[in-house]
Amino acid sequence: MMGPGGNINYTAAAYQQMLSLAGYTAAQQAALSQTRNPFTQPASFQASAYSQGYQVKPGSTQPQPANVKLKKLPFYDIHGELLTPTSLLAQGSSRFQEAQFQFQLSPQQATDIASNRDIRMGSKLDYLYQVQLRFCPMDSTAEQGDEFPPSICVQVNNKMCQLPNPIPTNKPNVEPKRPPKPINITPLCKLSPILPNIVNIKWASEFGKNWVVGIWLVEKLSSEDLLDRLKKKGTRNPEFTRDIIKKKLSDDEDEIATTNLKVTVACPLGKMRMTIPCRPSTCDHLQCFDAMLFLQMNERKPTWQCPVCDSPALYDNLLVDGYFLEVIKAPELPVEENEIILNEDGSWHPVPKEEEDSKKKKKEEEQKEDKDEVDLVDLSDDDGEGGSAPAPAKPATATASDTEAPAATASEEESAAASTPAAPALSAEIECIDLE
Repeated sequence: MMGPGGNINYTAAAYQQMLSLAGYTAAQQAALSQTRNPFTQPASFQASAYSQGYQVKPGSTQPQPANVKLKKLPFYDIHGELLTPTSLLAQGSSRFQEAQFQFQLSPQQATDIASNRDIRMGSKLDYLYQVQLRFCPMDSTAEQGDEFPPSICVQVNNKMCQLPNPIPTNKPNVEPKRPPKPINITPLCKLSPILPNIVNIKWASEFGKNWVVGIWLVEKLSSEDLLDRLKKKGTRNPEFTRDIIKKKLSDDEDEIATTNLKVTVACPLGKMRMTIPCRPSTCDHLQCFDAMLFLQMNERKPTWQCPVCDSPALYDNLLVDGYFLEVIKAPELPVEENEIILNEDGSWHPVPKEEEDSKKKKKEEEQKEDKDEVDLVDLSDDDGEGGSAPAPAKPATATASDTEAPAATASEEESAAASTPAAPALSAEIECIDLE
């Protein structure tokens, strides 16, 4: 017996087998299957068992799928659409609204989620296949990024869903917004092909602004996965970069003619030599950045901005630069040197050693000058409590009369001491007096 979507309904087949073993004829089995088989679903349910469910609250209107396209997330591959992007309809004049949706997993989808876990060292055993919930504004003019409705509250199967913490704001009468990101609701879902999952959403409606919700089955990727895909995409032809160098150095619009240009092969993110230099095809600068470091940073906090010019640097636009890849692998580039000079004909050479030595010497002299200009401040507590320390006494100039006077005074003191009778010594014995 085939179930919805062409899948075998094993429970119904087992029930039929049980009736056959009990001795029922085919006609009796068919009659019992229609009346008493608990595993046989109604025709209406079979038609929509694996289809998408919309608002099921009593008295609610049937919502319409929204013609909105959400931006692609590079770290997720979409494997199925569980709930088509649907508008959150405001019912009545109340500010706070509520809607309820349901979706159901197919047997293959439930198996993919349950049997794939991230078992890498240090991982949290996350699901590699995830049920992902996303919100965005209702706007069909362009691709929409993630954005949460105000005062949003989500429950999945009557369990509260944890949302990103709101970002505090100093603006008066402005509700703090949550960081725009998708929500992984996999731990709250029923990973069964026969049980529906119910999502309850509460939000605050705003005049003139509507919202869209959608649910997808996605596969989570790592920065290593994206790097492998970037390498498989291939490298940009070195001649392309060489032509850009020639154009920049032979530009007649500049008043000052330049015959060479100094650039660095160090990544502006990590300040170390790049291993896989890349830059977006939408940027016109020569400076590259390290692809692995860039992907790792966006895996932690996805901004997708070029670290050189701060313009958008989408993953699909990234290309490995073949010219700078050759420079990094060239044996004539010293290991400790990260700066090169680009010539007018598109060639390059390392910075001359004399120039590098003079640069290092100048830097050392600047550091030495900065060190000499440091003022020393005495912070000791030897001074009196009453204020500043007394000024040191000025050295006096010695004369002949000054040197002789102290000598005469010393001799007079000795003679006076000799003529003065000595005081009688106190007796060491104690005399006892009888008071009787």
